[in-house]
Amino acid sequence: MSPLFGDESKAPVATEAAVDSADPYTLGPLQAGPPCCDPEPLIRVEDLSLYYGPKPALEDVTLDIYRGCITALIGPSGCGKTSFLSVLNRLTDLIPGCRVSGRIRLGTLDLHDPNLDVQTLRREVGMIFQKPAPFPLSIRRNLELPLREHGVTKRSELDGVLEQALRDVGLWDEVKERLDASALALSGGQQQRLCIARALALKPRVLLMDEPCSALDPISSGVVEDLIRSLCGRYTVVIVTHNLAQARRIANYAGFFWVRERAGCLIEFGRCHQIFESPTHALTAAYVSGGRG
Repeated sequence: MSPLFGDESKAPVATEAAVDSADPYTLGPLQAGPPCCDPEPLIRVEDLSLYYGPKPALEDVTLDIYRGCITALIGPSGCGKTSFLSVLNRLTDLIPGCRVSGRIRLGTLDLHDPNLDVQTLRREVGMIFQKPAPFPLSIRRNLELPLREHGVTKRSELDGVLEQALRDVGLWDEVKERLDASALALSGGQQQRLCIARALALKPRVLLMDEPCSALDPISSGVVEDLIRSLCGRYTVVIVTHNLAQARRIANYAGFFWVRERAGCLIEFGRCHQIFESPTHALTAAYVSGGRG
């Protein structure tokens, strides 16, 4: 277990509000890992607000992200979904004038702890960006570089992790004969899968994905979407998407964001099928039906 998280066995379980005992939640059969029939929060966000200078980007967001599940964040552009992801692995630290208030816990870890080792946090909470961003290096070096930065130096270990990560994203058979070729020569879909493999190589607990399919053609998008589904159960995934059909296909939970008084806010959060089939808020119903947004 990573020393970052301490004793996760003491993490709080889902509340009665989050789990309807009359309709027990299950992911069904999974190839990637065991079903999480008893959802347990891994990330707990309470009263989160985020400001860029004097401008609020998010205000008073509270929700739980469940271990081993895929959570989709939906809503129109500019409502703070990407900013929310950035808070979860402290990328907001890199933005001058950015202020964050509220409470975020990842397992037993307080993400606002001034003594937090941010580099270790970002190993445990990986980020996949909207546009594929491979390093201008070989395929091999793309995976070895972050591993070496985190202390993995033995050739046998590097080779083993590299192969496993590429197999996990379905790239090994496509690139095993050209590992020393430039990663920039790969197709867009292959580049995005390489970026996901690069994150998986560090063995994260959480993967944050900011519209990972939006820059891809439909076929490549389908391949990446299938990959994301296969990660369910082994990883906790939080994905921002404007593709409502995609969110409905791959997510176990969904959060709907909107802008009120020039600040992003969370309107509704729940199981994905409930958000799309029987939302409790009129604005959510209008958005998922195409009436707003």
